[in-house]
Amino acid sequence: MDGDVDLHELYRVAAPRLTAQMFGLTGDYAEAQDAVHEAFARVLARPARLRGVDNPEAWLRTVAMNVARSRHRRRALFDRLVRTGRLPRDEVAPPLSPDHVALVAELQTLPRVVREAVVLHYIADQPVAEVASALGCSVEAVKTRLLRGRRALAVALTDREATRA
Repeated sequence: MDGDVDLHELYRVAAPRLTAQMFGLTGDYAEAQDAVHEAFARVLARPARLRGVDNPEAWLRTVAMNVARSRHRRRALFDRLVRTGRLPRDEVAPPLSPDHVALVAELQTLPRVVREAVVLHYIADQPVAEVASALGCSVEAVKTRLLRGRRALAVALTDREATRA
């Protein structure tokens, strides 16, 4: 293919087909979407990869298949380690109560820097100084972000509770 590929158009046209194909391979729709998105992310990171490719969709299919295979191998290795008893299979995900789902949904509405500070401090239980170090900002900036996050969450979750009642 000569010149640059219109990635927006390629995604619009090819992503649904590729996702359906990967779904057939993996049997897991979310896994199929992840593989296709990873293939497109690799192209977005280095668009020159598609220069000189006669069939960009075929190239993306190959990348998505390789991503799916790699993830399957890692999952199989993990399962083998669990079966042999070398790793305990603990329930990693917390139970999903309606309040938990509401909190996660509202966290997604916060600006990224505020959300990161709130999650690291309140969910990962890190002290403010460690959050500042992890985010590469001052302690005062973290405190400001936490305040903004608490205020926004309080308003949103109070409104959500009022509409439920």
